[in-house]
Amino acid sequence: MSSALDTIRSVYDAFARGDIPAVLALLDAKASWTEAEGFPYAGTYIGHDAILNGVFMKLGTEWEGFSAVPHEFVAEGDTVVAIGTYGGRYKKTGRRFSAPFAHVWNLEGGKAVRFRQFTDTAVVQAAIR
Repeated sequence: MSSALDTIRSVYDAFARGDIPAVLALLDAKASWTEAEGFPYAGTYIGHDAILNGVFMKLGTEWEGFSAVPHEFVAEGDTVVAIGTYGGRYKKTGRRFSAPFAHVWNLEGGKAVRFRQFTDTAVVQAAIR
């Protein structure tokens, strides 16, 4: 059985490859995914369909080259914090952005059951307006 850190590293690797089915396979079927207030997709999404349609499909269609690149991980038990940088170009405005993020992941039984996003939403808002 892989560690919580290995699982979360796999999530970012799959996301970087654009392999969303692999990302979803690492999430519990009833996972809670919270996008920060002020982020374009702010709110909490529960389950694969809600996360896919409310977050991943929008990132894939509204952004060019959207990325979430972790630079550091802090892990304790079944909690992993990833610290990194977002980047991409918003298609409607043509504006690029780069913003730091912290993601807090909670795992149970080897799958992510909860994700919380923290980022500089003002930087993201500047790109989409």
